[in-house]
Amino acid sequence: MERYQFGKVNKKALEDNFIRALKDEDFVKLVNTLDVDDEIKFHYTSNLKEIVEINKICSRCKGLSFCPYDIKGLKKQAVVEDNLIKFVYCKCHYKEKYDDERSYLKNVNIYKMPKEIREATFRNIYKDDSNRLETIKYLKGFYDQYEKDKHIKGLYLYGNFGCGKTYLISALFNELAKKNISSTIIYFPEFLRSLKASFGNVEDNYEERFDEVKESKLLLLDDIGAEKLSDWARDEVLGVILQYRMEEHLPTFFTSNLSIKELEDHLQINKNSSDKIKARRIIERIKFLTNEIEMNSVNRRI
Repeated sequence: MERYQFGKVNKKALEDNFIRALKDEDFVKLVNTLDVDDEIKFHYTSNLKEIVEINKICSRCKGLSFCPYDIKGLKKQAVVEDNLIKFVYCKCHYKEKYDDERSYLKNVNIYKMPKEIREATFRNIYKDDSNRLETIKYLKGFYDQYEKDKHIKGLYLYGNFGCGKTYLISALFNELAKKNISSTIIYFPEFLRSLKASFGNVEDNYEERFDEVKESKLLLLDDIGAEKLSDWARDEVLGVILQYRMEEHLPTFFTSNLSIKELEDHLQINKNSSDKIKARRIIERIKFLTNEIEMNSVNRRI
């Protein structure tokens, strides 16, 4: 908010400048909406003229993407408070519509994921590849059934790089968010890194961040198997998350370039008998929580 105070100025010059501005009908309309004395308006002539020009530009605007300003969709307005004119920024009608249409996104907690994932929708899913149809059908079935059964299985979706695995599941979460259903999407390798960095740091709220993921109504662990794994990451993070979600029957989703069988090999860090048992426990939890689908499709990132 901008607020201007006046010092000693040439009153006659201010008045003359204001009178010249009154030749513009739009300026007249604007100042007539401000319930303050004309002498106060004299001090704000330049700023009021700026608002008039902004309004003219906005009146010709065809949409938010055409907005010429640095912060798209926000425009300066004049308001009266304490017998002074103040200048505030408010949303234009395009910006209000844009924010209203995307208000459901507050229900999707996304950690370290690209913008396209936040905006994924069923409507924009590519359906021109038969290799994707089984996955799309599964996700549509989950969407239709979830409100009837909050404990249905999630999906372990694996396949080649760039085939749209994350986008498809994110589209499901975004569609459910429109029904006020909350979810969490995390890029698993980066989540582990940040979690480790925050361990023991009170200000970073390690426990709160961990519990938020563990207890989310819907959870996507993206790109599992791509992380640099440690005993701690496998047993104290992944294992605990999956154990909790298995006990609470919370739908859990995974994307990976590895099949579940290949992931089991990845989880055997030291390749000894103890590690094989620990890896098997993780895999059994994943199988309890999900159905496995392989999807090899066109790499749309190329």
